[in-house]
Amino acid sequence: MNGMIERSVKKQIDLYLEGKDNKVFFLWGPRRSGKTTLLKELAKELSVKYFNFDLISDREFFQPTREALERIVSEHDVILIDEVQNFPESTLALKLLYDEFDVKIIATGSSELRQKSKDFDSLAGRYTEHYCLPLSIQEISTNADVPAYEKPSFEAKLQHELQIYGAYPEVYANASLSEPERVDLLQNILDAYVLKDVIDIYDLKNEKLAKDILTKIALQVGQEVSVAEIAKSLGANPSTVASYIEIFIKNYILIPLHPFKTNMRRAVSENRKLYFYDIGIRNILVKDFRELDLRPDKGNVFENFIVIELEKLRRNTKAQQTMYFYREYSGQEVDIVLEDYQKNYSTIEVKSNSKRSSKDVFPLPHTFSIVNPENYFEVVGCAFGTIH
Repeated sequence: MNGMIERSVKKQIDLYLEGKDNKVFFLWGPRRSGKTTLLKELAKELSVKYFNFDLISDREFFQPTREALERIVSEHDVILIDEVQNFPESTLALKLLYDEFDVKIIATGSSELRQKSKDFDSLAGRYTEHYCLPLSIQEISTNADVPAYEKPSFEAKLQHELQIYGAYPEVYANASLSEPERVDLLQNILDAYVLKDVIDIYDLKNEKLAKDILTKIALQVGQEVSVAEIAKSLGANPSTVASYIEIFIKNYILIPLHPFKTNMRRAVSENRKLYFYDIGIRNILVKDFRELDLRPDKGNVFENFIVIELEKLRRNTKAQQTMYFYREYSGQEVDIVLEDYQKNYSTIEVKSNSKRSSKDVFPLPHTFSIVNPENYFEVVGCAFGTIH
C-alpha cells in the first residue's frame, strides 16, 4: 500500500469545521503518527497557513494580546497549529482566541499541553480532545477497499505484519521499503523522535536510562511491571524510573493497564501491565524481527497487538469504557476487562495458541470473548459496541 491513508479523525475534523462550535480542537498523538500530514493537507484544502511551534518565528505570532491575535484572525478563519506543546505560553493566546474571536483552531501535540502549561486549566470548557495514533486496523482496512472474498487473507496478513513492523504510517504505508529499510526507519523513529523528543521536552538528564527503562518494559510485555525491580536492575532511583514511565505514558509510547479491583479478597495485584502503542518500536528495542512462529514471545506480542488496537478504537470512537486486567491470588488471570460507566463488564481472553480459558475467573456478571489471530478483527471491532 502506498500513499495517503485517510485517518478516522478526519471525519471529526470535517464535522468541526462545518459546525458552529468554536472550541479548540486538540489532536494528540505521538510524533510521526500522521498529525503533521493531516494539518498540511488541511492547510492546502482550506488555503490557510499552517503554524509550526517547532519554529520560534511561528510562536511569536501568538502573543496573548488583542492586537497580535487580531492580525492572525484578520487573515484566517481557521488556525492550524502543529506541536503546540512546544510553546506552553500559547495557552493564554488560545483562551483569548476562543473568548474574543469567531475562529476555529486545530492544534496538534505529541505531548499534551496540560503537562507543560501552568495556565492550561484556564482553557476549561473551551476545548475538545481527539487522537491521531499509529494506524488502526479499521483505518487500514477501510482504505484498502478489499473485496469480501479476500478479507480473511487480508486480515491474516495484516495482523502478522503489524506484529513485526508496527503501524507507523510511513513504515506501514510505504510498500517500496525493503525489510532492512523498515528496520532502519523504526530505529530512526525511536532515536530521533520517541527518545530525543521526550528527552528534550521534559529536559530529562539521562537518555541511556530512558532507553534502558523502555527496553526492560519491552522484555516484560504481558507481565506486571515492578518499578522497584526495574530500578534495582538498572541501579537507578525508583522515583526517577516511575517519573520516566509516566512521561512515556503521557507521550503515547506506553499504554498502562491497571489491575481491576473488587472488594473481594481473592483479587490481588499492585503493579500495572505496560504495553507499547507500536509493536515496531517494541521490536526495535528488543532487536527481534523474526517471523512470529520463531519467537518465544509470540503470545505476548499478540497480546500487545490486541491491547493497542482496543486502545486505538477506544480513543478514536470516544468509547466511555476503561480497560483493565484481573488476577487472583491463585494465579488465574483475565487478560482484558472492559468496564463501561454503567458498570457493565466484558472480558477478553487473548489466545495466540494457548489452551487455557479464563471464562469463569472474573467474579462479576460479564460477557466473555476469546480473541485469536483468526477472529481478531471482528472481536476488536465489536469490543465497544462498534459495528464494522
